[in-house]
Amino acid sequence: MGPVFRSRSKEEQAAPAKATAAEPQQPRDPQAPKGRPTPKRSEAQSQRRSLAKTPTNRKEAARRQREARRADLARQREALANGDERYLPVRDKGPIRRFARDFVDSRFVVAEFFLPMAVVILVLSMIQAGAMQSYVLLLWMVVILMIVMNSVIIGIQLKRQLRKRFPDENLRGAVPYALMRSLQMRRLRLPKPQVKRGERP
Repeated sequence: MGPVFRSRSKEEQAAPAKATAAEPQQPRDPQAPKGRPTPKRSEAQSQRRSLAKTPTNRKEAARRQREARRADLARQREALANGDERYLPVRDKGPIRRFARDFVDSRFVVAEFFLPMAVVILVLSMIQAGAMQSYVLLLWMVVILMIVMNSVIIGIQLKRQLRKRFPDENLRGAVPYALMRSLQMRRLRLPKPQVKRGERP
């Protein structure tokens, strides 16, 4: 009986060794969990990239948020210069705001000349000769009256055009937005004008 048991146990030990030798030896990816197939190279690379992008601590997360904010601001500045609708600030987005800007930019607006006229009036007010002060005060009144009248006319015309072009849209805030833009000198307006004077939107 002794030799039979010994020979059987030797055969049982030799069987797994032969099976192991018969199977091809495939190196296991150190990143692959035990008992799971080795991931493809593209999957492994994507996993490494996702791990690299994941912030490791609060300081790293804050730094990445600041970088993302700077990138967004840079895109907004570029969009304000070239009129790219995709990256404009929320207050400037949409076809209604675009039409309001074009409506103002296509016209000569008295309010846009307020700053240079104010400088001239200020210089004249320093002259103390004769009735100059009365003339300066009268000039101030005329300028303000012209700005108010011109702004009222632009507001009425713009509201009429907006209702005609966007009958089913919410037009709230479009006219004040355009009037605020009319107070700025044309070359200083942001987003930059996309139409020429006299060119109707």
